[in-house]
Amino acid sequence: MTDIAEQIRAIAAERILVFDGAWGTAIQGYELSEDDYRGDREFRLDQKGNNDLLCLTQPHIVEEISTAYLEAGADIISTNTFSGTTISQADYGDEALVHELNVAAAKLARHAADTIATPEKPRFVAGSIGPTNKTLSLSPDVNDPGFREVDFDEMKSVYAEQIDGLIDGGVDMLLVETIFDTLNAKAAIMAAHESAERHGTTLPLILSMTITDMSGRNLSGHSIEAFWASVRHSNPLAIGLNCSFGAHRLRPHMQAISEMADTLVIGYPNAGLPNELGEYDECAEKTREKLSEWVELGIVNIVGGCCGTTPEHIRAIAELADGQPPRAIPEGISQTFLAGLEPMTLAA
Repeated sequence: MTDIAEQIRAIAAERILVFDGAWGTAIQGYELSEDDYRGDREFRLDQKGNNDLLCLTQPHIVEEISTAYLEAGADIISTNTFSGTTISQADYGDEALVHELNVAAAKLARHAADTIATPEKPRFVAGSIGPTNKTLSLSPDVNDPGFREVDFDEMKSVYAEQIDGLIDGGVDMLLVETIFDTLNAKAAIMAAHESAERHGTTLPLILSMTITDMSGRNLSGHSIEAFWASVRHSNPLAIGLNCSFGAHRLRPHMQAISEMADTLVIGYPNAGLPNELGEYDECAEKTREKLSEWVELGIVNIVGGCCGTTPEHIRAIAELADGQPPRAIPEGISQTFLAGLEPMTLAA
């Protein structure tokens, strides 16, 4: 069997690959009630809003959404597991369901991808690993800067439980996304390598940072260049940015990572900025128009959508990417390349 990473790199050398769109936006369209979220299971806390739980209680909806993105032209779809850790599921009292939930999510995505795949257009499944609502780099207590709610080993263990379920469910790769804390991402990276070793396999990694201000830094303060210096040791299949401020505002930051990363670059922005109600008004054609800058500049290998995007957005993106040349991967940095909050290159 062809190595997944090699297969994707071969495809990416020929064309731009298309990633899927938002899960939350798609699920909101179903206008589900509390009873819909619960299904036929019993829970002690309210479950409305626990989108990951739908993999167990409404699996037909989850597979329907995956299929819609695939039919729109997505080459890679993500699992509905952005909050599939014990830390995130604790908000709903569902910590005990984490392994079952991730296995089910991966199997649903796997079935959807395998059903629509053809020899000419294979489809791939990325296990989505969100950032959790805890941070290793910052204190949640302004009066106690040294306090942390979790430590590195605990965070790694939390990620490992999720990753074990995703691997058992049959994902092709792991997607550590919306990275607002680089140290959290390092815990996920270590968990991914250790979990894959336990399973006797190797899985490609995609790492996607989110910036929290227009200077191009994440919440833990790392610039894009410093983030790359901090994680490039993991040899990711792809590195990039998601969420944030929409394609137009994200473009210069995508260009920065594109110029230095000696691997594939992925970008999947929000459909613009949310309105006063927290909703996204940017239509598919507007998103396509803004992303055309990325394609014309040759700064992306994999492109899709984040918050506010729908199958219509992904279809427009797929049409934009069709026949366009992919980003050329530059040579890697040959000098010692380190980082604190800023990158530091040591001359030979």
